[in-house]
Amino acid sequence: MDLLNQIKASFQNAFHTAPLLVCSPGRVNLIGEHTDYNEGFVLPAAIDKAIFLAVSPRQDNELHFIAHDLDKTYQGSLSTLTPTHTWADYLLGTVAQFQLAGHQLSGFNCVFGGTIPMGAGLSSSAALENGVGFALNEMFGLGVDRLSMLKMSQRAENDFVGAKVGIMDMFASMMGKANHVIKLDCRSLEYTYAPFEMEGINIVLCDSRVKHSLVTSEYNTRRAECEVGVQALKPYYPEIKSLRDVTMTMLDKHLRDKQPLIYRRCAYVVQENQRLLDGVIKLEAGDIAGFGQLMYGSHEGLSHWYEVSCPELDTLVDIARGQAGVLGARMMGGGFGGCTINLVQEDTLTEFQNEITEQYKLRTGKDTYIHVCKIQNGTQLVSQ
Repeated sequence: MDLLNQIKASFQNAFHTAPLLVCSPGRVNLIGEHTDYNEGFVLPAAIDKAIFLAVSPRQDNELHFIAHDLDKTYQGSLSTLTPTHTWADYLLGTVAQFQLAGHQLSGFNCVFGGTIPMGAGLSSSAALENGVGFALNEMFGLGVDRLSMLKMSQRAENDFVGAKVGIMDMFASMMGKANHVIKLDCRSLEYTYAPFEMEGINIVLCDSRVKHSLVTSEYNTRRAECEVGVQALKPYYPEIKSLRDVTMTMLDKHLRDKQPLIYRRCAYVVQENQRLLDGVIKLEAGDIAGFGQLMYGSHEGLSHWYEVSCPELDTLVDIARGQAGVLGARMMGGGFGGCTINLVQEDTLTEFQNEITEQYKLRTGKDTYIHVCKIQNGTQLVSQ
C-alpha cells in the first residue's frame, strides 16, 4: 500500500469519514544560493517528494492531528493556540495565521505523512505549512489566493515556530509548475517560469550525511559580512539598498584591496545573481548542458569565495564532475553539510549512483543517501 493510501486508511480508521486529500511538495533550488537575503534572485522548483494530508472539518473547535510517520498525536483547541515546541507547531502556527487574518474556522482532523527525506534540506516544514493552509482554504471555502497562503506559511514559521526562514521554500512548494523552474525576485516577489526540459534528465540529490553545527552561526556571519559590504559602498553609491544593486566594478574599485574578505563575500553574491540570470537564458534556449556548467561555477563560488561548503560536499561535487552523463553539480542550501544537487542523464543514472556511493565511502568513510527527483506542480488537491 503506498503512503497516500496508508494515510487515507489511517484517517478513516481514526475519524470514520472520507477526507479531503492534499499533496504539498518539497523543493530544490537549482542555482542562486545565499542570494535571497541580499534581495537577489533564486531558481527553485517543486519536486515529487511531498507531504500528504488527509483532512476533514469538525463540528466543534477541537484540533485532532496524527503524524503518521512519527506515530504521534496531538489534541488541542482553536481557542488555545500556543507553541508546543513539537511538530504540531507547524500546523498550529498556520491555523493561527488564518485566524489573525480574520478567517472563520471550525476545528478539524488531520493525518499527514511524507516522502520528503528528513534532514536533506528539501523544506518539509514549508510543505507541511502550505499543505495545512491549502486544506483550510479548501475545507472552509475561504477564497485565499496562493501568494497570501504562502506568506502565511512563512509567518507561521517565523512567528510561531521561531525559525527566521526566507520565503523561497514556501514559494517553490506552493507555486511550483511541472517541468519548470521559478525565477523569483526576492525583493519584489515578482516571478516567472522558465522551462526545464526533464526528458532524459534526472535531478539527483546526494546527501553528505554531514550535519554541521556551524550553519546558524556562519549564516548570521555571512549576512553581516554582506551588510558590511553594502555600508562600505554607500558613501560612493547612496542609491544602493542591497547587494542586488551592486556591480563587480563597484566592488573592484572600492573593496578588493581595502577589505579582501568582504570583497570575496560580496563578489560571490553579485556573480551568483548573474549566473542565475545567465542560467535562465540557457534554459529558455534548451541548453541544459550550458546551465549545468553554471552550477559548477556556483559551487566554486560557494566553496572558495563564500566559504560555506565543507570537504564532504566538495568531494561529492568532485566525484560527480568526473562522471559521464553528469551535466552539472553543486552544493545546495545553507552549507556545511546537507546535499549536493546534480543533473544526471537518465541512461547513466545507475552508473552514477554506484560510482558516487563507492567513491564517497572510499574518500570520506561515510555513506551517502541518494534521492532521484522530478519537477512537479505545487501544492494541490489529490483526486479521490
